[in-house]
Amino acid sequence: MSLTTEQQALLNTLLLVSQLQEQHELQWLNPALKDFKDAQNTLILNIKDIQCAAERLQRFAAYIADVFPETTESHGLIESPLQAIPSAQQALSNISAMPLPGKLWMKCDSHLPVSGSIKARGGIYEVLKHAETLAITAGLLNKNSDYRVLNTPELRDFFAQHSIIVGSTGNLGLSIGIMSAKLGFQVSVHMSADARQWKKDLLRSKGVTVVEHADDYSKAVEEGREQSIRTPRAHFIDDENSQDLFLGYSVAALRLQKQLDEHKITVDENHPLFVYLPCGVGGGPGGVAFGLKQVFGNNVHCFFAEPTQSPCMLLGMYTGLHDEICVQDIGLMNKTCADGLAVGRPSAFVGKFIEPLLSGIYTINDDNMYRLLKLLKDTEQLSLEPSALASLPGIVNLLSNGRAYLEQHNLNSKMESATHISWATGGSMVPKEEQDRYYQTAQKLA
Repeated sequence: MSLTTEQQALLNTLLLVSQLQEQHELQWLNPALKDFKDAQNTLILNIKDIQCAAERLQRFAAYIADVFPETTESHGLIESPLQAIPSAQQALSNISAMPLPGKLWMKCDSHLPVSGSIKARGGIYEVLKHAETLAITAGLLNKNSDYRVLNTPELRDFFAQHSIIVGSTGNLGLSIGIMSAKLGFQVSVHMSADARQWKKDLLRSKGVTVVEHADDYSKAVEEGREQSIRTPRAHFIDDENSQDLFLGYSVAALRLQKQLDEHKITVDENHPLFVYLPCGVGGGPGGVAFGLKQVFGNNVHCFFAEPTQSPCMLLGMYTGLHDEICVQDIGLMNKTCADGLAVGRPSAFVGKFIEPLLSGIYTINDDNMYRLLKLLKDTEQLSLEPSALASLPGIVNLLSNGRAYLEQHNLNSKMESATHISWATGGSMVPKEEQDRYYQTAQKLA
């Protein structure tokens, strides 16, 4: 897909495009953001869809606890902790030479059980929904069953007659591959050139077929889609367009609401919530942001974070071209240490859907992701993969570059009572030697 003459002429008139081409770190405030009540009238999904997804995950809880003992304590719910990070907040304040009012927390999806990343939410949910649909249609299950029946030879042999296929930069492939293989499906994960070797090795150790590609994420998805067309009884999980993935991610909002209540954190007009989410193709952060807006309405403000080499969602939303444009069209190479965010073309579904809900997007370069990786490890003893650190400077970006936004939404006087959440998207399953290399790279930069 190449740009038309009219599209190229449009790019030449947009100031922000030249800043993206020069790989400047910047913050873009979304002019299409609407009051939540007005936005809700335009959406094809709502809170009932999220609740339905949550109920499905609850039906699977006994099975999950049975086959993944690490979820026993959470009774089969795949959930992550919400952790205050005051030392990191103080370090960010010192580095930026500005006060950072409010309280900074980290949502540690980096430590989700089973696959150790935010992708566990959407990827595992879609696999489970597909398995449930197949089993119910075949008369092997009903919604009142004890879902532990899925962990029997009869059901595993049934699922072995079916295939699940996905294209991934790594983390989505892990979550789908691990869950699908556990159920008994034949699984193929098409992985882009920037996917980490340890992720490929881990998937193969679980019995997953890994197909490697020399090209980027978009090519891996395209090849996965083509394989699914050729394969009988195959289900293709489409990271670019799947509503099931999206709803799996959105359940995080209901879980976060409960955690905030447990920590006695108020979210209302006088106690705003700001959430910063690393963004690749858009499904994970888009689903979480959608869920948060359903739960908290105008009192939550969601910002995406992207690498300076791969700002695909920002480029698509800013130009209005969405998936009709990719970062290579403006001369960027889509090469970044943030492998989970190395996506050149955004999801058309997510970009258009989230347009009235998203507050803005900011970019961060690779060196700063590494520096923040070291900062978080030194201050909070949390080890993440580089892409997860894209969320950490969100509070600084807001207070240094988002003053117009705070003024527009009457938030300046409320920042002392604000809650900020940096969404950590992955890292706990990274091998120690790989984590050590990340840290050594950060030390050289420091």
